[in-house]
Amino acid sequence: MKIKRQKQAKKNISFYKYNFHFRQPFQILIDGTFCQAALKNKIQIKEQMPKYLMGEVQLCTTNCALKELETLGNELYGAKMVLQRFQVRNCSHLKNPIPASQCLLSMLGDTNPHHYFVATQDFMVTERLKMIPGVPLLYIILNTMVLDKPSKVSLDQVQKIQMGELVSPAQQQSLRSLKEEQGIGQEGERRGKRGHKRKQSHPNPLSCLKKKKKGLPTPPKKTSTEGEKSKRKRPKKTKVEGGGQDTAALPTTNP
Repeated sequence: MKIKRQKQAKKNISFYKYNFHFRQPFQILIDGTFCQAALKNKIQIKEQMPKYLMGEVQLCTTNCALKELETLGNELYGAKMVLQRFQVRNCSHLKNPIPASQCLLSMLGDTNPHHYFVATQDFMVTERLKMIPGVPLLYIILNTMVLDKPSKVSLDQVQKIQMGELVSPAQQQSLRSLKEEQGIGQEGERRGKRGHKRKQSHPNPLSCLKKKKKGLPTPPKKTSTEGEKSKRKRPKKTKVEGGGQDTAALPTTNP
């Protein structure tokens, strides 16, 4: 029976590792009800939890869970002493503590981003935690610790991711990191090194002008000297009677 329970726990842990990226050390969020059940059943949480989950663990709780045990009196004094040995994680109710059940739910939010295992005997808490995808639940039954099988909500989300209908949390994280590297904000705008929005660059107005068509080259203007040369006339040649050669006309002079 113990070997069968260990195999089932290994299968469930592999499901959360592969689909929701749980990694060691596993963070186990524990409340007073689980500690009380462990005392009654003589279970050593620190010793048996790592063996059952087959890996390194970090046992933790919240300030609200400790305050709740203090208000309940001496009947839960032993559970309080056990719970005090674990790490206390910061919650948003330090000044105004709330019931431990509400505090645990607030620590997980809608997506369990910190990858908490939750160890509790509170039935109402477990029912609400099953509505959050990717939340491993631990409880004590028949003097043994049991890791509950994945909830229907977790199975449905994995199926949607595999069919491409949803983006996995790991893919969302990689997209956010890629946007930060490229300097793209939430609105898709690129940002500079200091996080400021880059101004939109406008085209150069000179580049928008239409190019002039190349015409025929204009002939160069004639200078004054060239004009005078063109006006000069060569002397006319006249034929001399009785001679075989032409002579240039001489200018006439008055006697």
